[in-house]
Amino acid sequence: MAITPAPERPLAGPPPLDAELAAPLRAVLDQMPMPLTADLVADRRRRSMAGRLTDEQIRRGGRFEIEERTVPGPPGAPDVPLLVCRPTGATGPSAVIYHTHGGGMVAGSHRSTELAGELDRAQELGLAVVSVDYRLAPEHPDPAPVEDCWAGLGWLADRGPEFGLDPDRIVLSGNSAGGALAAGLALLARDRGGVRPLGQLLQFPMLDDRCATDSHAQLERAGLWDGASNRAGWTALLGERRGTADVSCYAAPARAGDLSGLAPAYLEVGSVEALRDEGIAYASRIWRAGGRAELHVWSGAFHSFDEWVPRAEVSAAAHRARVSWLRRLLGTAGPR
Repeated sequence: MAITPAPERPLAGPPPLDAELAAPLRAVLDQMPMPLTADLVADRRRRSMAGRLTDEQIRRGGRFEIEERTVPGPPGAPDVPLLVCRPTGATGPSAVIYHTHGGGMVAGSHRSTELAGELDRAQELGLAVVSVDYRLAPEHPDPAPVEDCWAGLGWLADRGPEFGLDPDRIVLSGNSAGGALAAGLALLARDRGGVRPLGQLLQFPMLDDRCATDSHAQLERAGLWDGASNRAGWTALLGERRGTADVSCYAAPARAGDLSGLAPAYLEVGSVEALRDEGIAYASRIWRAGGRAELHVWSGAFHSFDEWVPRAEVSAAAHRARVSWLRRLLGTAGPR
């Protein structure tokens, strides 16, 4: 007897928020205009500048030595600023988190607030952090951001040993737009060669400029990085090419036809964010290609929740999961 499938129900509203996250999210949205539009780019940049970490905050009472460096940029382009944070007193070459900051492709810097999370993990595991200050859209559209990040990564691979940095133990790491760039770098490293990252830590990554998933529609005007904001970020980066066939996988990694041969990936999304389904799909495609991926979907969590509500239990769980993955990837039991 043939079984008739049940008719598909219409897409429901967003999943419920975690009890510890609901009120803080309302407070954030009360003071930050949403969704992102071209007119709000200047607002987002002002907010990012106001939250930049100082030297004192980065040094953490002497735990890190920091140095600003400017390295050669892509051919014909300006030099690229890097912030190098080395663990004080390291006795040998340090493994490195190569940090590509978030900001929806239009804002942020190598000292933006999410750098604090990278330093938390680096401090716990005795790692260095190198943070890249790439050019921003829309003034500098694709491929400028990812090529700037690639130039910084090339410097790290070539010159890192001179600065106590281990080029064989580089983990690409980014949040949101930074997650897109980290994933794009992993694809570039596979296809261009010259550097072999040890892993890619993709936190709430922007991966697909087509913006056509169920979660994108479900959270069109809900959450911290909603569907409308996501389209605006991609449009700033890609212009009229957004959603067309003329988009490189190095800009929008979900466009890659082949996800084999990549560095092991850690992917995480919240259940209450527009980027949820593309993150899940990306991990699934890595598995289908025979690769290594660890996927976390944080129930009731919005985009980049731990940056905004660091004391929530789910934020603590996310931190532990990232550190555990890094420890397993690097084969270290703790600080050296």
